[in-house]
Amino acid sequence: MVKDQDYLKKTASFCIDLAKKLGATDSTAAVMHSISETVNFRNKKLDESDRSDSLGVSLTTYIGKKKSSISSSNLTEENIKTLIERCIETTKITPEDENNSLPDKDLLANKINDLNLYDDDHIENDEKIEYLKEVEEAAFQKKEIINTETGFSESKSNFILASSDGFLNGYKSSSFSASCVAVAKDSNNKMERDYEFTSTCHLNDMLKPSQIGAMAAKKTLQKLDPRKIESEKISIVFDRRISKGILSVFASAISASSIARGTSFLKDKINEEIFTSSINIFDKPNIVKGLGSRYFDSEGVKTDELKLVDQGILKHYLVDTYNGKKLNLKSNGRSGGTSNLYFEKGSISYKDLLKLNQRTLYITETIGHGSNLVTGDYSVGATGFMVENGVFKYPVSEITIAGNFKDIFKNITLADDLEFRYSTNAPTMLIEGMVVAGK
Repeated sequence: MVKDQDYLKKTASFCIDLAKKLGATDSTAAVMHSISETVNFRNKKLDESDRSDSLGVSLTTYIGKKKSSISSSNLTEENIKTLIERCIETTKITPEDENNSLPDKDLLANKINDLNLYDDDHIENDEKIEYLKEVEEAAFQKKEIINTETGFSESKSNFILASSDGFLNGYKSSSFSASCVAVAKDSNNKMERDYEFTSTCHLNDMLKPSQIGAMAAKKTLQKLDPRKIESEKISIVFDRRISKGILSVFASAISASSIARGTSFLKDKINEEIFTSSINIFDKPNIVKGLGSRYFDSEGVKTDELKLVDQGILKHYLVDTYNGKKLNLKSNGRSGGTSNLYFEKGSISYKDLLKLNQRTLYITETIGHGSNLVTGDYSVGATGFMVENGVFKYPVSEITIAGNFKDIFKNITLADDLEFRYSTNAPTMLIEGMVVAGK
């Protein structure tokens, strides 16, 4: 079991009080405890079983505008005293930075509504093993499947954040996840792979093991015998597993740190239309059981829902205290990034989206990290399917897709099939006129 909040609060408060006695003008302390258990299978045999138990403290001290941080996994009182003394001494010799400060007190979270992020249920290793056996049995129902890798992870965590301005709060969270990677071989001895997974806050919300195995096998078989295609300019559809990546790049481009450094192609774009007028983007931290949900950000600032893009117009950056001061903006509770980030679903069905063009390239996997936040250039390897008149014709591999996000954002059409399976979510996405480099 994870440590209870009373223990974590006592430790965090001790850190804050001692830091003040030793000369800190301000300080923060985060005390965290997490337990994780993982079981992995390969080809119906146990491959690995692991358990980790992590207890630690992270301390930040301020002396005026000077700041330094230190962390440790040793929470004995004697070690914590030594830790704080070292942090104070380091702070004294650190250069001043006028932007160093705690968040404004009026921005701190003072009301917390239960989001049901913690599940007391525990699944023993024997049960994890039986779950994975069912996953692999379902995958191997298809004779073309020659290899599988499956895993089941359960984690529980609890933390407390304390600061010298009186903030003292935290919460428990849990996660349960399982995955299956399947490898298939065709009659020419060529192989392809794909996967399926489930990840939830609560054990009972997970997919059934047979669903995971069957879907992993189905997706893998569909990729067998891929073709190479000629280079061309063509409309591309991103599967939901891939379309969320476009949203992740957007989030990185509007982080206050990127904007303050001048390393984002979206600098100085607030109140400008960067998407088509049909696009709305939300960051919503208060979704019940949401994988990205939280009660406050990593500085203790309250996290209200933000409509980042309203009818194509950029309305907010993701602002923390330090970079907000550089930009003359108040924190909007996004220290540590987004929570549950998503595109509002579109108005066209998935099937109709596929029929918008006579020929469309449907992307199911991208390879590499080809996003340049400074210029907005985008180029990645990819695999997928050729779609003609809404019908999947054949798999495609060994291609590169490229464009610039300034153009990509302006040419997005979204389907109405939004699902919340990740902390960042997007429906199926059509992007008109991207460049594809083939054979």
